[in-house]
Amino acid sequence: MKWHACGVVAFWCLAAAEARQAGSPKAGDVVLEAASLTTPETGKVDFETGTLTVPENRSEPKSRLIRVGFARFRALSPSPAPPLFHLPGGPGTSLLAPLKPENKNLASALKRLERYRRAGDVVIVDQRGYSERGDVLTYTHRSAGEPFDQPGSVARSTAAFAEMARAAVAEYTRKGLDLRGYTVKECADDVDDLRRALGYDKITLVGTSFGSQWSFAVMKRHGDRVARALLSGVEPLDHGYDMPSHVFAAVQRMWWEAEKDPRLQALLPPGGLLEATREVLQRLDRAPVRVNVKDPKSGGSVTVALGREDFQRDAFRKGAACPAFVLSIHRERYEEWATEVLARRRSQDSVHRIIGPLIDTSLGVTPKRAFLLRTDVGTEFLGRWGFDAYLATAELWTTPDVGDGFRAEAECSIPVVFAQGDWDTSTPVENTLHIAPYFPNGRVLIAEHGGHGVLEPIAQHAPQAWAKLFEFLQTGSTAGIPARVTLPFPKFVVPDLK
Repeated sequence: MKWHACGVVAFWCLAAAEARQAGSPKAGDVVLEAASLTTPETGKVDFETGTLTVPENRSEPKSRLIRVGFARFRALSPSPAPPLFHLPGGPGTSLLAPLKPENKNLASALKRLERYRRAGDVVIVDQRGYSERGDVLTYTHRSAGEPFDQPGSVARSTAAFAEMARAAVAEYTRKGLDLRGYTVKECADDVDDLRRALGYDKITLVGTSFGSQWSFAVMKRHGDRVARALLSGVEPLDHGYDMPSHVFAAVQRMWWEAEKDPRLQALLPPGGLLEATREVLQRLDRAPVRVNVKDPKSGGSVTVALGREDFQRDAFRKGAACPAFVLSIHRERYEEWATEVLARRRSQDSVHRIIGPLIDTSLGVTPKRAFLLRTDVGTEFLGRWGFDAYLATAELWTTPDVGDGFRAEAECSIPVVFAQGDWDTSTPVENTLHIAPYFPNGRVLIAEHGGHGVLEPIAQHAPQAWAKLFEFLQTGSTAGIPARVTLPFPKFVVPDLK
């Protein structure tokens, strides 16, 4: 069977079809298929795709079996290094999904894999509940919509999320799925089952964002089988919800560079971007802003009310466009923002990847961190958007709480390199600084100006540092890994305030 797309040819063997006919799969079984992808940039790349059979809920003796997809790329040359198990972020993403002929970024994906294949075998693992070779748990929900003439509200958004949660759980329960099995513990056990099925004694973990959190879970449950780990966008087990002040600190580090940009300096009010932000929040506290904009749906005019919580939701995760957004709103240029908010508030069908809340609400946070989140001074700027909905709906999602003992930090002797960007607003650098002392054989590499996930930028822009990370993957040695590298940052967006 062949596919032709964008000049790419892929050939997939049919050996798996014969294997499946041999009998019903059992827990721990693996089906492997030979595969190849060809691009003009990489030539033909041979690899294997596979499916691992696992129990949906290991605590239930009669649990139904589900499938988890994976792919294995053999090392480019014989290597004594343990295989590199790459764990995707999310929850609700797949590193296998882009490995398709029609993917316009296929060549770059294969080149990234080649970089790791120089160190050893590379195994890409899907998440249970988000694997095209098994189940993809999504739920399409028709939202009731939000009023246009009232400011946005965390409380209203959380109530709508709870409504969706109840409906999604009810639908999947009717289908016979045991949603209790979709936890990070089960994901960790899937990795160890795959390791065993492929015949590896020990493995190296490579993970970004939730992939790093998943890696921490593997180390907790199967640490004797982990040789080492390279983690970026670091998310410790008790840090699934980001501390607002830590996110805002990353924003402020970005603003430090933005305020030195001559194109922006002339637009800054006294006190800079921080004072502009405070003035906007104070203005919105006094009264919501009401903006008349053209309704793209009806062609008429509609009034959109904008308040403090709308600004908190939208302002601080815009990357290089963040300063321009703040300055525009400070100058009372509301039309573009109001149009964006109007589209969001409409009643519409939304596809939810429910593996995200299933895993995240089960993982939760300790009571101490929950208290710190709710009382954090950074909520003045970011509000409670980052955690309120999940904290409020944890019991609705049915996945069992993993327990404070599992979330709690514990000293671990596994060598781990933490590569972390100090502009990361998804998993702030403070996450790494908090967890690193528990890994006495570890090393921290801070990428100045780095965002969420810095391994690829380091490889591109700091080759000497990447060479040391590569040596770590091969040997486990952290010698020579620098404490810091400086990455180029994107050009800041300049608002048109004429």
